[in-house]
Amino acid sequence: MDAGDFAHEHGTPLLRLALMLTGQVGEAEDLVQETFARLLRDWSAIERAESPRAYARRALVNTHLTRRRRAAREVVVPLVPEGSAPEASSAAGSDTDEAWALLATLPRRQRCVLALRYYEGLDDAEIASLLNISAGAVRTHASRGLAALRERVPAGRALS
Repeated sequence: MDAGDFAHEHGTPLLRLALMLTGQVGEAEDLVQETFARLLRDWSAIERAESPRAYARRALVNTHLTRRRRAAREVVVPLVPEGSAPEASSAAGSDTDEAWALLATLPRRQRCVLALRYYEGLDDAEIASLLNISAGAVRTHASRGLAALRERVPAGRALS
């Protein structure tokens, strides 16, 4: 498989993961572009990898974490600026917007763990390997992230 075919086949899933990690479309697109640029520099590693998609996923997560470490401090920006949210056409749409906004409030490690667990369907060992942390740390980040989300959802209200 050449680089173009790989990007065509795996670009959209990586962009979705990047969106879950960053919470912003523009930042997610930049993250995917930067990741593909890094992958192209050493394309032979992708060709030799047992699972090229897993290799690219790891590169994306590592690039995201590296970018965040470089920042002087983490600033959480809402997905939609206050006062500019379009009216939701359905309750499901507003629940989705609310869920995205809640996810964006989590610290980066918790957001990464939850995205990899619930969006990518990875188990604790795979997440631990990907993030270079222990499986126990994965469970801790997941537990704390879910607890924080539960605290932020109004009582008696569940997100779809």
